[in-house]
Amino acid sequence: MKIIIAGAGEVGFHLAKLLSYESQDITLIDSKKESLAYADNHLDIRVLKGDATSIAVLNDAQVKDSDLVIAVTSSETTNLTLCMLAKQLGCKRTIARISNTEFIKNKDLLRFSDLGIDELISPEALAATEIQMLLNKSAFNDTYEFEDGELIMVGVSLLKSAPFVGKQVKEAAKIFPELHFMPIALQRTGTQYTVIPRGDTVFKEGDQVYFITVKKGVDELYKLTGKKKAEIKNVMILGGSKVGYKTARDLCANKFNVKLIEKNKEKAFDLADELPNALVINGDGRNVELLDEESLESMDAFIAVTGNSETNIMSCLVAKSKYIKKTIALVENMDYFQLSHSIGIDTLINKKLLAANNIFRHIRKGEVVALMRLNNLNAEILEFIVKKNSKVTGATIRELDFPKAATIGGVVRDGVGHIALGGFKIQEGDRVVVCCLPNEIQKIERMFL
Repeated sequence: MKIIIAGAGEVGFHLAKLLSYESQDITLIDSKKESLAYADNHLDIRVLKGDATSIAVLNDAQVKDSDLVIAVTSSETTNLTLCMLAKQLGCKRTIARISNTEFIKNKDLLRFSDLGIDELISPEALAATEIQMLLNKSAFNDTYEFEDGELIMVGVSLLKSAPFVGKQVKEAAKIFPELHFMPIALQRTGTQYTVIPRGDTVFKEGDQVYFITVKKGVDELYKLTGKKKAEIKNVMILGGSKVGYKTARDLCANKFNVKLIEKNKEKAFDLADELPNALVINGDGRNVELLDEESLESMDAFIAVTGNSETNIMSCLVAKSKYIKKTIALVENMDYFQLSHSIGIDTLINKKLLAANNIFRHIRKGEVVALMRLNNLNAEILEFIVKKNSKVTGATIRELDFPKAATIGGVVRDGVGHIALGGFKIQEGDRVVVCCLPNEIQKIERMFL
């Protein structure tokens, strides 16, 4: 695919890096020379200095022959304008990054597609949604919902007390035949290798395991992973950033008790006006005495979303020392993901990764309706819609020539989620959730074309 990315900031550079690894034809546009220099020296892509809304610059980038334009500059207006221009100049598909989430809520009403904008994404809104899902499934350190929760992916670090630790996957399946979940990926503690579980894979203490489950399977997983479902009601948020504001607003709407700490006095007063149902405190969240004064120990969850990753991590560690049930830190450095479980923080989230997940499904072949890359795991989860002439149509799962580095986690049929075992026959219109290592993605895509 020929892809143009406008904006060499955090999200744009991260996308360019991921896509360049897949040998996509990438052109990265930015008005700042220094922003492009690092990308030019480290990635196998073309860089172009200039205004992304300039017709001359877009023609230089060969926009008329491009398959996708991704506008992720810091300016919402620039992103929207660029997508409209790119579509008029012949680009097949466009995606714009925005900060005003009202546009997303009213996307159909405003008919952005008629203007040439095919997709809108807000990394901040994605992060706020991710935080709320994590609080709703508090014992798990990663979660994602397919088809409004008909299939749910959860990630958990196995405790020694988990009943299937020391057992093979097939042994666990025989002992618990009535269970409604499927292991799709795991990472051994202390390693960086991703394993797609097979029947003879042994669960070990400390494994970071990802499961696909249906709604009624979530409670079963709580019991069998040795985790307890914690009731989350009182939440403290550190940082009045866009993510902090959106998270506080959404949590208040869902009847959580929210305290938000913001260092900037003027910003704190503005937030207090905009969040009448939250208690907004002006203070430095790095001050442990302030956290104690604001009853940190009485909180069920602590969420650190300041603009500084180190502050977020350290404050979550302070919260964890007070036995807070759930800690979530927003980080910018992808390398920190490897540290999250070893240092004791429940979950790290990253806006770049969330935005990339949202955008990547437009790059995959086949009718991909959802995609996510697992935190710190070299694996992708894709949701395909089965077409009439797909190779998988009409076949049972055991009949498929499915690579060992991939597995089917579940199927949504007629709006109902199913954990699909070997005898399950795939039909046209099914939504199939697949977990796959990168080296087998092209083979999987061909099976669903």
